[in-house]
Amino acid sequence: MKCLILAAGYATRLYPLTENFPKPLLKVRDKAILDWLIDDIKTSGAVDEYVVISNHKFAGHFAEWAAGRPDDKITVVDDGTSTNETRLGAVRDIQFAIDSLGIDDDMLVIAGDNVLDFSLVRFIEYARAKGTSCIMRFFEPSEQRLRKCGVVEVSSEDLVLGMGEKPSEPRSHWCCPPFYYYTRKDASPISAGITAGCGTDAPGSYIAWLSTQTPVHTMEMPGHRYDIGNLESYHTVCEQYDGIQPTATKCLVSILTDEDKKKRV
Repeated sequence: MKCLILAAGYATRLYPLTENFPKPLLKVRDKAILDWLIDDIKTSGAVDEYVVISNHKFAGHFAEWAAGRPDDKITVVDDGTSTNETRLGAVRDIQFAIDSLGIDDDMLVIAGDNVLDFSLVRFIEYARAKGTSCIMRFFEPSEQRLRKCGVVEVSSEDLVLGMGEKPSEPRSHWCCPPFYYYTRKDASPISAGITAGCGTDAPGSYIAWLSTQTPVHTMEMPGHRYDIGNLESYHTVCEQYDGIQPTATKCLVSILTDEDKKKRV
């Protein structure tokens, strides 16, 4: 299985910190964000290659970082873009990497700037047990925040019934974070999805289209994802982050109000 790491963004909201340095290589505590992710994923024993998809501006930074991990097979793919305005978008970047490397395998696709307190190994195991492409979801009680993320409708069997990116009228309280598992057969028709009109900027746009073509399952996120959206939140995460917790199964139900719990039904 391949792990594709989306790292071609420009993180403009973190300027000047990321004006000349890629966000996924920022340090949280004693390690770069990417090191936290890969050190966790490699414990699954399922991934034989990590593919970091970068823009041209930061490709050299990632290549230098990868050279410092000689025990891992890491390939850096340069998508050729140099500005936020000319970026390909996440879906086209995935297609670019598949075409450039001739990937024909199951894929775990993740955003490279995620700071998590739970292991992604459980998600890999879940997807392999289901035998389908899969996404994660987490409960978001705030409708204001729902309008800023991908929203998924879910059946009682944990199948995706529908997905929408930044909907003006959210149809559920389930948000979809940027973790996706594609089976080999489902990774190949990305170009068909693009031709059919699926979005290309948000990473979840392709799997939203895919869920209308074939079953896609969704697993509830078993912990917390820290959002680093500005300099203040980055410094807060650096101060508070306590690493990946093997038993982080706090699905946030315990801290929801009675009204919030009703929304989950």
